[in-house]
Amino acid sequence: MTDTTSEVFTAAVTLTPAEAERFDLAFTAVTQPCPWPKAYGGDLVAQAAAAAMKSVDDGKTLHSMHSYFMRPADIGAEVRYEVELLRDGRGYATRQVRGYQNGKPLYVCLANFAAGEPGGSYGEDLPDWLDASGLPDPEELPSSAEYLAGRTGGTMTEVSRDYWCGGRGFDMRHVPGPVYLDVEGERKPHQAVWVRPFDTLRPVDGLTDAQRDTAALAYVCDYTILEPVLRVLDLPWAREGLVTASLDHAMWFHRAPGAGVVDGWLLYAQQAVAADDGRGLAAGRFFTPDGTHLATVVQEGMIRAAEIRAAEGGRR
Repeated sequence: MTDTTSEVFTAAVTLTPAEAERFDLAFTAVTQPCPWPKAYGGDLVAQAAAAAMKSVDDGKTLHSMHSYFMRPADIGAEVRYEVELLRDGRGYATRQVRGYQNGKPLYVCLANFAAGEPGGSYGEDLPDWLDASGLPDPEELPSSAEYLAGRTGGTMTEVSRDYWCGGRGFDMRHVPGPVYLDVEGERKPHQAVWVRPFDTLRPVDGLTDAQRDTAALAYVCDYTILEPVLRVLDLPWAREGLVTASLDHAMWFHRAPGAGVVDGWLLYAQQAVAADDGRGLAAGRFFTPDGTHLATVVQEGMIRAAEIRAAEGGRR
């Protein structure tokens, strides 16, 4: 396995300006290596966030994104992002971003920006199911590499093992345990994941450090957001016949994390909301170690397990 580094993220969100063909501004970016038939969805969300942020130059900050994934993206290939400047108001601004590959749209989002103003402040506490007093320190938990060392099973290959261990740019440590080869822990509809870049995030050309850190949350959130649904359905990632894909995604950025915060551990608390008809919905919230609520994520994904249901004699 190669040395672990967060460079895969900063490479993903490094955009190249291009001539606009459909809307007001355009950028290109390249999807990053992964061992699946399609590119990682977080590449598209983070790249679109970066494109939208590069189109706002009056100090407003990204506060929400609402996205749809329409087609799979090729791995290691260029995606063209066209940005439409829908609105620039005194307090808020709105952008539409469309991603194109091979001449076809594969991703679309609306992104909203706010200037900020005085007002009350509230951040949700850690959820009741997550016992803060008994929450393990991330350094006490095994990394993915430590957990998978010497293990085999299911559809995992050496390539996918290396990707889970170090190819995603972030160290991820699960509470109560991972869902790589088996569902570790109880089949309850929630889990938490401590996340941290493998090393200090590098500067990204054209983005401030604060914008880069916002893009980092948008990037890393997609890796594990469907896992509480997989957990409650007892479907580990390496289960034969399991196919998943992101369908739509929403994210709200409640407050800026502050300098250097994203370089350290963040707690990503996740809960399954619903699962049926081959789809699952999950919600997640990012907290700093002191309990500050930074961002909220909701995502629906395809969870195709028809072959599994047939093998086990019917619908779950």
